[in-house]
Amino acid sequence: MRKEFSAAIEKLALADESIVFITGDLGYNALENLQEKLGKRFINAGVAEQNMVGVAAGMAYRGYKVFCYSIAPFVVYRCLEQFRNDACLHNLPVFLVGNGGGYGYGIMGSTHHAIEDLACLSSLQNVKTWIPAFSDEVEFSLTTIVEEKRPAYLRLGVGGLTPEGSVLSGSLKKIHQSTQPTTAIVALGPIVSNVLKALPQTELADECNIYTALTLPLELSPSTIEELRQVDTILVVEEHVSIGGLAQQLSVKLLEAGVHPKNFKSLAAQGYPDGLYGSQSYHQAQSGLDSANIVRTLHSFSHSLSR
Repeated sequence: MRKEFSAAIEKLALADESIVFITGDLGYNALENLQEKLGKRFINAGVAEQNMVGVAAGMAYRGYKVFCYSIAPFVVYRCLEQFRNDACLHNLPVFLVGNGGGYGYGIMGSTHHAIEDLACLSSLQNVKTWIPAFSDEVEFSLTTIVEEKRPAYLRLGVGGLTPEGSVLSGSLKKIHQSTQPTTAIVALGPIVSNVLKALPQTELADECNIYTALTLPLELSPSTIEELRQVDTILVVEEHVSIGGLAQQLSVKLLEAGVHPKNFKSLAAQGYPDGLYGSQSYHQAQSGLDSANIVRTLHSFSHSLSR
C-alpha cells in the first residue's frame, strides 16, 4: 500500500498547502516523490520519533495538518506519550502512519511487529484508527483523515483491490453477500485475503457474509446490527491481539444491541507460541490466522449447528 499512500499524499498536499509530511528517517525508494513535490513541507526528523510527534503537534497547533511516517511499531510505541499528551488531548490534526502493521516485518522479530497498536491508539481520546484491507481504500482513508482534522492512525499493509459491489456502513464494509447467510465473518485489514482464500474451500460461500472493519473504535450502523442479528455464527479474524482489538470491541457493541449469536469465535494474534521468528505467513499460521485454520474453524461451526 506504500505506492498508493505516496500517490495519495502527493495529490492531497499539492491541493492543500497546510499539509506537512514528517518521516522518521524511513521511506527510501518510496517517498522521493513527496520530497521533491513538497519541498520544505517534507521533513526528515531522523531516528527521533518522540521529537517528531512533538514537533508535529506544535505545527498542528499553528494550523498545519501533519503526517508522521515510520514503520508501525516505531511510530506507535516509541512516541505513545507524546501522541497522547501533545496531540490527542488537544484534538490536533496529527496523523500517524505506520507501515507493516501486524506481523508485516516478519523475520525482523517482535521489536518490528505491531500486534497491539490498535488497542493502544483506539483507546485514546479523540483518535480514529484506519485499517485498510485493500490498496484502493488508502486514498479514501487519507482524504477523510484530512477532512476530519482530528488525531488519526493509518495502518498500512499489503492488499489487493476491493471486491466489486462492496458497501461501507459505519466501520464495516460488506465485501461478500451470501444468499442464505448463517455466518458473518468480520476481518480486520489485509488478513481478509486469507478469509477469501478459505471460503471456496469450505463450500459455505452461500452461507457466509464477509465484512472488513475499516476503522476503530468500532461504529456499527443500525442496518449492520440487524444483519448480524440474523446469523447464527460470528467469526472475527484479526492480525492483532484479542484484548482491545476488533473482537472485543465488536462483542461489546453486540451485547449492547441485544445481539446474541449461537457461536462467537475470535481468531487473533497469539504472539510467539514457539519463541521463534519467521515470515508474516509463518506467524499467521502460528496464530491460526492462515486460510487452512479458517477452513477448519468454519467447518466446526457447521458441524456444531447440525447437531
